[in-house]
Amino acid sequence: MKITSVKSLICDAYRTNWVFVKVETDKGIYGIGEGTLENHELSVAKAIEEIGDTIIGTDPHKIEAFWHYSYRDSYWQGGVVITSAMAAIEMALWDIKGKDLGVPVYELLGGKVRDSVPCYGNGWFVGAKTPKDFGIKAREAKKYSLIGLKWDPFGISWQNMENGDFKDAIESVAEVRKAVGESTLLLIEGHGRFNVPTAIRIGKELERYDAAWFEEPIPPNDFEGLAQVRKSIRVAVAAGERITNRYQFKTFMAMGCADYIQPDISHVGLFELRKIAAMAEAYHLPVCPHNPSGPVANAATLQIAACTPNLYMLETMINDVPVRKEIAKEKLKLKGGHMIIPDSPGLGVDIDEDKILKYPYRPHRIRHYTGNLTDIRPKDGVEYFELESKGE
Repeated sequence: MKITSVKSLICDAYRTNWVFVKVETDKGIYGIGEGTLENHELSVAKAIEEIGDTIIGTDPHKIEAFWHYSYRDSYWQGGVVITSAMAAIEMALWDIKGKDLGVPVYELLGGKVRDSVPCYGNGWFVGAKTPKDFGIKAREAKKYSLIGLKWDPFGISWQNMENGDFKDAIESVAEVRKAVGESTLLLIEGHGRFNVPTAIRIGKELERYDAAWFEEPIPPNDFEGLAQVRKSIRVAVAAGERITNRYQFKTFMAMGCADYIQPDISHVGLFELRKIAAMAEAYHLPVCPHNPSGPVANAATLQIAACTPNLYMLETMINDVPVRKEIAKEKLKLKGGHMIIPDSPGLGVDIDEDKILKYPYRPHRIRHYTGNLTDIRPKDGVEYFELESKGE
């Protein structure tokens, strides 16, 4: 079998553009992957084409060789545009390999350790602005029986927080805790915006509400600062979504930067995520992959969830833009807050190229966007999975 073409596809998805790749072979089997990178989608798409040109005519089964030579021959090793493009292509190669052998990808990585993975919710808060709004939305999200809910209550704060903004943020946490009770994990997102003293102040206040973690409390490249914040607060620290390879994660883990490790498959790659998880296992650290992107990244992450013992829980967008149901062929079930692992060959997902063409690339600049999510999608978004009650 030989690779005959590698092409990128971009689909507008409101706050970003999903970046997909389709790798075709002379045997008629094709694979799909995803390397979505907010605000740099065109760069990733071009990198996919450039890297893709180097593997035309090669054997798609030689995945380790593809990763090794692509990374080795990239002079600027570790750049997120390059690793995102590599990740997309690599996913597609695993998809081809699984389809060719007639097995899900997880069977090629050691087989299942679980049939489903517990999920925490993101995107449940669409439309909420005030602390009471967040409480109402959290109460509505209880129907999904998710292990936890994640959100960023800090508005547009940067580095420091004024007392009024600080009070509103903590009140939002209090309202959500009141709405969901004690059994649901509260996962507080910082988006890497605070300085060390502000992060410590926030972390100490979050202790009152038994927050399960404070995610990216300070800018992600400051490993020393992350370790300092972690040692200074009792709330656990989650981080790692903006680290792009195992070499950076080696230092990150050795320095004790986080309690929960969050690599993103769209930027590190499928097999690289499995290797990073194995490194984390040696430190007895749980892995909770960053997973806010599109349907192919989600499908690939589920394959890793199936075969990784220390993968704790999966980030899940509990609603998404309507285009997702139109362009993606997914067979997902959420039961009792757990996502069922698909057993179809390859990644277990497909995309419709013709439908994707209906939603061409559109630039999104979050800092300058003045619209509202409800401008282009229903108030509560669209479920892209089948929801089953726990007792069924």
